[in-house]
Amino acid sequence: MQFVRLLHLIDSALPTGSFAYSYGLESSLTFGLVKTPGEFRQHLYAYMQQAASLELPFMHSCFTLPELGPELRQLAEEYDAQLLVPALHRASITQGKTWLKLLASFYPAAHLPELSAWFAVQQVPLHFTISFTLALKRAGFALADLQAVYLHMALRDQLSAAIRLGFMGPLEGHRLQHDFYAVFEHLLAEHGSKYYHEATRSAFLLDATQVLHEDIYSKLFQN
Repeated sequence: MQFVRLLHLIDSALPTGSFAYSYGLESSLTFGLVKTPGEFRQHLYAYMQQAASLELPFMHSCFTLPELGPELRQLAEEYDAQLLVPALHRASITQGKTWLKLLASFYPAAHLPELSAWFAVQQVPLHFTISFTLALKRAGFALADLQAVYLHMALRDQLSAAIRLGFMGPLEGHRLQHDFYAVFEHLLAEHGSKYYHEATRSAFLLDATQVLHEDIYSKLFQN
C-alpha cells in the first residue's frame, strides 16, 4: 500500500510545477539540435544519465547523513552550486517549496514545516531533489523506491514535453518510455549508492540548450 501512495504523490496531476518545464528540450527542437527520432533517443539517454549521476547520489546522502546538521547544510550548498542555469535554479527552488507544502498537507505527523524553517535559518536554498527526498524519508518511504520513481518522473516529464511540443505522438512516446525502463536497473546500480561528493554532471550540452531557451521567440514551456 505504501508504494501505491508513492505513485499517487508523483502523479503528474499533482500541482508540483514540474509540468511547466521542458529542461532544454524545447530549445533543442527549436534550434535544430534534435531533429530525428534517433537524435531524440540520444538526447533522452544523455538526460537520464545526468539525472542519475547527479541526483541519485544526493538522494542517497540525504538518507544517510544526520538530519538538520552541518553535513546537510554542506550537502545543500554543494547541490546549489551544481545548478548553473539560472532558469533551472529558480525552478528547482520553486518546486522544492511547493513539494514541501504539498507533502505537509498529506503527512502532518511528519512535521515537514520544520525542514523549511531550518533551511530558512541556514539561508540555504531548499531545492526540489533535497525537498523530495527529505520529505518522503520523514513520511516513511524507502530510498530505493524514491530513487526509482525519481528516474520515472524525469523520463515521464521529458517524453510528455516531446508529445506536447508535437515532436511525437502519444503512442510513440509511451512506447519509448516503456523501452527506457530497461536502463533504470543499470543507472540505479551504478549511481544509487554513491554519496553527494561523487555526483557528476555528464551532459553539459543540455545546460547549453537550457540557456538557449531564453532566446526562443514563442515558448510553450517556461524554462
